Amino acid sequence: MENEGKGLHGRVLEALGPEITAGDHPPGTVLRTDELAQRFDVSRTVIREAVRVLESMQLVASRRRVGVTVRPTEEWNVYDPRVIGWRLTGRDRPRQLRSLTVLRSAVEPIAAGLAAEHATPAQCAELTEHAMGMVATSRGQQLDAYLVHDVAFHRVILTASGNEMFARLADVVAAVLTGRTHHHVMFTDPDPAAVTLHVQVAEAVRTGDAGAAERLTREITTGAMAELDVLAP
Repeated sequence: MENEGKGLHGRVLEALGPEITAGDHPPGTVLRTDELAQRFDVSRTVIREAVRVLESMQLVASRRRVGVTVRPTEEWNVYDPRVIGWRLTGRDRPRQLRSLTVLRSAVEPIAAGLAAEHATPAQCAELTEHAMGMVATSRGQQLDAYLVHDVAFHRVILTASGNEMFARLADVVAAVLTGRTHHHVMFTDPDPAAVTLHVQVAEAVRTGDAGAAERLTREITTGAMAELDVLAP
């Protein structure tokens, strides 16, 4: 029964979340528990479970005798990977992608420079492994396989920086890379120049060249923004 409950409240969540982030239920809208239960043909307990998750994301506030109220956009936890994913499914996708890419541009070059100073041998090996994996999957329309290595590469960079705040952004970067691929805001094959830059970043981190690691990563994020100008203007 527990797994069934998770499935039911998950189904409610995956419907309500995108609706809220897309603006179908504007801030201030009151959602009634009984009406939601009737709409989704589930118990009020299931609705309350889904609402608790939405509350944890600060998308809604639940009050007795009032109901579930959609919170102002500026109060949302916009760093929650699920919120990012939902926003990327909506009509605001280009602006969301741009906002996230600007965040990457501000953080990842600095993280790469720090990684060159602090990465362990194991992290350097992992970075090189994923850079080579990106090379191996960069031709022949293997975007899903490429994505696995791309996400892992950037996760290592952020973690190897030694800065716990940067490391916590790994899921955010993973969400934007995944959304970019799944919503076809990518060329059929990745830009060869970008693939080469990842290999060069891995080498700069391995050799402890912080300046090169930062500069090369900045080129990667600049290229990602240029792609958005073409694919999601």
